Amino acid sequence: MVFDAGAAGMMSSPASSSAPPPGTNPLRVILTRGFARQVVTGRWFTVFASLLIMAASGATYIFGTYSGTLKSSLGYDQRTLNTVSFFKDLGANLGVFSGLINEVTPPWVVLAMGAAMNLFGYLMVYLAVSGRTAKPPLWLVCLYIFAGANSQSFANTGALVTCVKNFPESRGVVLGILKGFVGLSGAVYTQLYLAFYGGDDPESLILLIAWLPAAVSVVFVHTIRYMPYPRRRRGGGGSQETSSDPFFCFLYLSIALACFLLVMIVVQRQVTFSRPAYGLAATPLLILLLMPLGVVVKQEYKIFRERQLDAALIAASPPPTIAVADHVQLSSKTEHPLPPPATTPATPSTSCLGKFGGCVKTMFHPPARGEDHTILQALVSIDMLVLFVATICGVGGTLTAIDNMGQIGQSLGYPPKSINTFVSLISIWNYAGRVTAGYASEAALARYRFPRPLLLTLVLLLACAGHLLVALGAPGSLYAASVVIGFCFGAQWPLVFAVISEVFGLKYYSTLYNLGGMASPVGSYLLNVRVAGRLYDAQAERQGDVGVGGGKQERVCLGVECFRRSFLIITAATVLGAAVSLVLVWRTWRFYKGDIYARFREEGEAGEGRLPVGRVGAEEEVAVNGRKG
Repeated sequence: MVFDAGAAGMMSSPASSSAPPPGTNPLRVILTRGFARQVVTGRWFTVFASLLIMAASGATYIFGTYSGTLKSSLGYDQRTLNTVSFFKDLGANLGVFSGLINEVTPPWVVLAMGAAMNLFGYLMVYLAVSGRTAKPPLWLVCLYIFAGANSQSFANTGALVTCVKNFPESRGVVLGILKGFVGLSGAVYTQLYLAFYGGDDPESLILLIAWLPAAVSVVFVHTIRYMPYPRRRRGGGGSQETSSDPFFCFLYLSIALACFLLVMIVVQRQVTFSRPAYGLAATPLLILLLMPLGVVVKQEYKIFRERQLDAALIAASPPPTIAVADHVQLSSKTEHPLPPPATTPATPSTSCLGKFGGCVKTMFHPPARGEDHTILQALVSIDMLVLFVATICGVGGTLTAIDNMGQIGQSLGYPPKSINTFVSLISIWNYAGRVTAGYASEAALARYRFPRPLLLTLVLLLACAGHLLVALGAPGSLYAASVVIGFCFGAQWPLVFAVISEVFGLKYYSTLYNLGGMASPVGSYLLNVRVAGRLYDAQAERQGDVGVGGGKQERVCLGVECFRRSFLIITAATVLGAAVSLVLVWRTWRFYKGDIYARFREEGEAGEGRLPVGRVGAEEEVAVNGRKG
């Protein structure tokens, strides 16, 4: 006796799957309490909440706006200011702690901890700069800004990593759009600062970045959570829960937001606004930030209709029949049994969190590329080492330019209004680089099997042009340099984090994501503190001290020579990073030429008891590509 599933399969024909569900009034459905609960607890509302958290978590990218106030009020020279900047970068990218915490706690714990750290760190910096507390020693200021900036890694881990795990087949797109909103946050903060405080008091900007990210994280703290990967629909159709269409809607809205911010930057540079006018200009900004919620509601209504259709198909299906099969049929049915579901016991090589001895034994015997690596296996991998060195050179150079944009503009004779324009332009093009790298790399990978590491190499070569523009210091060249550097800085991050997720798997992505981010503070220390800061102060000493700040003379360097040597060295380092990244391209070439997302589609089909023919062969091919690539 065998179960005859043919009748049930016949009911899932294309004609029946396209039939409309029972008639419902969309407005009546949307206004019900049950639908509201579905929206708030759904997979897409998690993305919307993550977008707002990301838009509020990029305060580290507007350091150049208030660095001059920090330097003058506390009496720092350029090297000391770059030391503070280094601890800011270290805090923003030292996310190993948040990653390890996220491995054993739900995401809301990580977000809550990040909100508390953000409020404490930046509030103490604000009190010190505004003179409301006694002038703290340098180490204490570094500790304050480290704590405030480290909250950014907690927000990234709690929100961004959760979304990547919820949408594993669209990770490049997810990383691009979420990182894009981080890139826009600098320009968003500038507009909100002008609306709330009028733009005349840079100290108030520090106060804004103290309370705003904490407030946003607290509001959405309980909506960010992991969700199981949905099964395939009856009849093999895709699910609206994992459709990529909403991400393109988010992209179009983010482009509209970026265009609005760019227009405001240009207009505000030409026209002097009153404070009420700044407040009025911020209204469209808030509307554009909230418009993704409409996309979420529309998608959840599609999911509601999809579930109605599935329920109707199940109700219309006849009860399963029992048919008598002969010996030949039985033998053919049992000759190739279905493999066990994806919940098989984990092997020591992929599940050893908390079992340090097992990790050490397997750390030099990693699985194939694309399979889940342990933290130690990824840490000692040559692929991770090569990617880390390339990121140090690439991100370190572009971050040095971003952090010193205020001093670069001052040394080249640009007015303060133009310097603020540079910071905002970097924010806009930072966004453009992130979404372009995320969406373009995903499309190129899906259509042409174009390796992401090769795209990273091209971005590093483009960054060299921006660094040379700064080194040459030609009149007006800083506008073009801010565009190129902002774009390249933003484009590197989605590529780096997507490569980590694809090569080393998603099981321990919370920690591996933050290990990759550690390259940023290392590069910032080497190229910002040791190179740019030291050479700037040396040139300032040769020119003589100019200006007074914090009760003592402030070292100010004027002229092209202030940063020329620094950015020639940075250009050489970036070329080195591009050459190193080519090693990763060579090592992963065969891996990226295969179907790297096949396992997620197969697991979805396994949930319905249907596996495609040749699954074993596909897994063997991935293993060959991973070990020999």
